[in-house]
Amino acid sequence: MRKQIKLMTKENYKEVFKLSQFAFQYTLDKDQLAEKEAEAGRHKIWGWIENNQLAAKVHMIPLTVHINEQDMKMGGIASVSSWPEFRRGGIVKKLLKHTLLNMREEGYIISYLHPFSVPFYRKYGYELVFNYRDYEIPIKQFQKNWNALGHVKRIEADYNILESIYIDYIKSFNGGIIRDTDWWKQRVVKKEMVIAVGYDQDNKPDSYILYHVKDRVLYVEEIAYRSLNSLKLVLEFIGNHDSMVEKVKMKVPDEDFIPCLFDEPRFEQIVKKYFMARIVDVPEFLKNYQFISIHSSDSISLIIEDEFIPDNNGTYIIQDEKVTCLDHELTDTRNVICCSVQQLTQMLLGYKRPLELERLALIKGSYNAIEKFDKMIPIKHTYFPDFF
Repeated sequence: MRKQIKLMTKENYKEVFKLSQFAFQYTLDKDQLAEKEAEAGRHKIWGWIENNQLAAKVHMIPLTVHINEQDMKMGGIASVSSWPEFRRGGIVKKLLKHTLLNMREEGYIISYLHPFSVPFYRKYGYELVFNYRDYEIPIKQFQKNWNALGHVKRIEADYNILESIYIDYIKSFNGGIIRDTDWWKQRVVKKEMVIAVGYDQDNKPDSYILYHVKDRVLYVEEIAYRSLNSLKLVLEFIGNHDSMVEKVKMKVPDEDFIPCLFDEPRFEQIVKKYFMARIVDVPEFLKNYQFISIHSSDSISLIIEDEFIPDNNGTYIIQDEKVTCLDHELTDTRNVICCSVQQLTQMLLGYKRPLELERLALIKGSYNAIEKFDKMIPIKHTYFPDFF
């Protein structure tokens, strides 16, 4: 029986999307299929072939994300699927391994995915690093004097305006995608969406809202802003829909402060676990990471375990802001921290602090070293408003 991993091309799209439709239980019409194929043009699709038949596949989406003041190459994993007769034979594991190692060769240092099962992807080094918060707010809560200066205007899709606001907003978090025009068109702005922009006193665009209204509910798909005033402009604009909606549903960052602005903040708020991530190339990630200098003469020794990508295993010495990989046995064991690649990813993205993980016994080592490591990692929360 012939088996191989093969890079899929346009000639394979028919079987690629036939598998997607079966595995994820949806049907594409002619126009939708054309849209999916256009999106797939940016993907790297690896297929497992048995006897000239596509048995399973993994899509890798080449993207760039912003983490701790640095733009980093990120490989998004999507549409992982296989036909039922090929399941539970380990081929998805082999495809993921091949995809991650290929990413590493091509300079991708981190990877994201949306899990169907968190335990399943933990086996491959991924861990939860993104939450978001869902609000359900009665429209009457928006009826107040917001004291906002400026105005809001509905516009047609102007990606230059949206991008300029989005990039300033998303860089206040860790992990957001640096979007290009195709991404805005294909993945963010949908046909049914209304786009409204908040303009400040000088008539400069300073915030936006992407939303739609259905069955007397206003759904906020995305909101971004540069200032408190521009946020209030958008909230005031939402309130102007009071004759046509009864409530507002919003998706916001987990650490959002909007409830503090309402007279009655006790509306429904649900935290949702969202995307997972894993560092693909630990030495390169540490090399690019901007640690905070604590001006200490003592070094910290990070012993990293990565069962799925053994090349990441090793001891990494952090001396102030510099990182080196130790190529010999560690002799000074006073300031050692031991952790998995999953917990390293959580810490360096700012999702969990080292001291939090130490209290949960998810990392081990010298308390003094863990305390210092905590101080070296900037306090910056994660947020990922996209989906793939």
